[in-house]
Amino acid sequence: MSNAPNRRELLKSAGLTAAGLALSPLLSRFGRAADVAVETPRKKLLFFTKSSGYQHSVIARDKDHPGKLAFAEQVLTDLGGRHGFEVTCSKDGGIFAPATRDAFDAFVFYTTRDLTTAGLDGQPPMSPAEKAGLLEAIRDGKGFVGIHSATDTFLATTPVGKEILRNIDEHGQDNFDPYIAMLGGEFISHAKQQETTLRCADDKFPGAAAFKDSRFIEEWYSLKNFAPDLHVILVQETAGMIGSQYVRKPYPETWARMHGKGRVFYTSMGHREDVWQKPAFQDLLIGALNWATGRIDADVTPNIKQVTPEADPKPFLAEK
Repeated sequence: MSNAPNRRELLKSAGLTAAGLALSPLLSRFGRAADVAVETPRKKLLFFTKSSGYQHSVIARDKDHPGKLAFAEQVLTDLGGRHGFEVTCSKDGGIFAPATRDAFDAFVFYTTRDLTTAGLDGQPPMSPAEKAGLLEAIRDGKGFVGIHSATDTFLATTPVGKEILRNIDEHGQDNFDPYIAMLGGEFISHAKQQETTLRCADDKFPGAAAFKDSRFIEEWYSLKNFAPDLHVILVQETAGMIGSQYVRKPYPETWARMHGKGRVFYTSMGHREDVWQKPAFQDLLIGALNWATGRIDADVTPNIKQVTPEADPKPFLAEK
């Protein structure tokens, strides 16, 4: 069952103008939309926060007030509204039926594990056909922005207790999930939250310049299975980090890539509420959304071999 308010409540709380009313009947089941009067045409975003696995606190809704947006949902709704984006927040996988999916210009994922199952949060899953349709829609030109645990979604199957660098089939092809192939990287694990350095590899990507050699506390993901055509924007520096996950060379932390005609962006940041409140993080998100929806262009020529030439780690036993 959806936790969204009904259509009347949706329109009242979101203050939709006449320009947004055409979409609202399709979305009344699924979430709240933010509307803003802007001179440029508004882009429609779906912020999808279903957690079939672990649910992060920043996207967990109040059980006593399920219609109230979670912390990160509210931040992105308000931020997007100020920058000409109409944001719909949902945990209901049914929103990926073609009639509703196709209404969006881009999808923002803060999700975990197999979204075709109800999983731990019990929210309605997307169907395998709807998952395939989503990936095809991105290939055909829809935008995609993954935040933090988006790489902890549709993970490859690995033996219990052991992390594998790449799953290779009998033909020598990568055998991980098509979603991971679209996104460009996959979660391994993380250690304790700690302060470390991000190196800015592309200060011309919109919003990235503020992260030049920046240091702050976050839950930093160790990642693998990087697509060979990544355009690395921010690099995870590993020197001095605590945890076996980080005993490795620097690797991509934030990147962009093309998936067919679709523009794909990912950052591993976003675990902590204070990170969502950082102006630099918000500027990077808006820059990514503007790029992913085609409002602005950026040079995303693959640079992973030049910027992080030893990015993929060797297999190791993950700390539990």
